[in-house]
Amino acid sequence: MAADKRLAELLDLVVAQGGSDLHIFAGGSPMIRVSGALIPVSKYAPFTPEETEAILRSIVPPERWDAFGKDQTIDLSYAHKADMRFRVNGYRVQGATALALRLIPRAISTFAELNLPSVLEVFTQREQGFFLCVGPVGQGKSTTLATMIDRINDSRAEHILTIEDPVEYLFTPKRSLIHQREIHIDAPDFHTALQSAFREDVDVIMVGEMRDYETISSAVTAAETGHLVFSTLHTNNAAQTIDRIIDMFPAEQQGQVRVQLSGSLAGIFSQRLIPRISGGLIPAYELLINNNAVSTLIREARTHEISTVIQTSSQDGMIDMDRSLAELVQKGEVTVEHAYEYAMDPKTFDHYL
Repeated sequence: MAADKRLAELLDLVVAQGGSDLHIFAGGSPMIRVSGALIPVSKYAPFTPEETEAILRSIVPPERWDAFGKDQTIDLSYAHKADMRFRVNGYRVQGATALALRLIPRAISTFAELNLPSVLEVFTQREQGFFLCVGPVGQGKSTTLATMIDRINDSRAEHILTIEDPVEYLFTPKRSLIHQREIHIDAPDFHTALQSAFREDVDVIMVGEMRDYETISSAVTAAETGHLVFSTLHTNNAAQTIDRIIDMFPAEQQGQVRVQLSGSLAGIFSQRLIPRISGGLIPAYELLINNNAVSTLIREARTHEISTVIQTSSQDGMIDMDRSLAELVQKGEVTVEHAYEYAMDPKTFDHYL
């Protein structure tokens, strides 16, 4: 069977089974992730290294194949049929090629459809500031940011720029002008694209991921200079996120960065997707809103106190993860056992129950 035909069948199967991810690798049958669990597609015999390489080569643009050979990894988007798109990562495992493909839903959901708190809409109406959506890989960060960007698109006439590697959700311009730039195709890296944004009359910037000091520095500067900036980090909670950003800078710059961040940060939203009793996944979340108390803690390097501020500031719209998990249990959405697995502090979680 031709590589591209076999891939097409597997991608159709992901959609038919309501899956989110497809894994193709040498030495085993492909696997599909459905509702958070990996399921082997046993009707397929184990792939050979030659077959997995042929599958990846069938979807990588020829001009980028040499880069994969050099870097041993590659990110790209792949359109399957007229209405399906996947984010693809190709990589090497024990010298053989492997692929991880994630389905990008065609439609951009609303906050209510995603079971996200309506307070997130407040951040879409700001004129400037820095908003981060954080959490481990596969917890819905890109989907949440896409919903926030599309809300701006619905409600405001702005110039929105997304910088992604690769481009995931495709936005249809409504009230806003939207330009989506893809790394390796439209710009060499995030930092260069961000620097260019300062000359492009941009109002809102979405950076797919902040991977290095240069990108973070440019994003903070953009938020300080009148832009509304959204991005993601692979961190666990708000306090860790602030520490990670500051630690990316040389020691002699960290004091100044604390001052910048204390003024430009709008909020940090951390989320986890929890198995739902009725099937599928539902988010639990933490939300930090930068008020005077939080700003002071950032400036004074007292980020270890931020979790306490979140727990005691629900009246201001802040949400802590353990309370969110407890509410999901009380509503009958998730089991206590699953909630415990994601609790930040089991004792606090027990208190909320």
